[in-house]
Amino acid sequence: MNNADFFDLAVRASEKSYAPYSNFKVGAVLLTEDGQIFTGYNIENASYSLTVCAERTAIFKAVSSGFRNFKAIAIAGSADGDFSKPCPPCGACLQVMAEFCNDDFMIVLADGVYQLSDFLPKRFKL
Repeated sequence: MNNADFFDLAVRASEKSYAPYSNFKVGAVLLTEDGQIFTGYNIENASYSLTVCAERTAIFKAVSSGFRNFKAIAIAGSADGDFSKPCPPCGACLQVMAEFCNDDFMIVLADGVYQLSDFLPKRFKL
């Protein structure tokens, strides 16, 4: 699958987002090393601190299904249906990625492909 098709899956995943407060819908598609795909979407809550990002939803679904080795994630987000602007992962999502992914883990955004190390060059890891 090419990066454009992978990103389009994230756009489609955003349709399942629950974002009644911000109206900012985010979708993520996670690819495991062995080719499994897990989707995630942001799920908001009236108590904003309980909101969960699309990236963490996808990763937690994969981990809870027994997967721990990941190759790439595509992330798409928009409040108005225009997914042409990049929606980079937040710090919490980057830290979760750091727990399960190598520095060369690919992050596909609207404006290109990055590696985890581009966003988190000095990550916290035990």
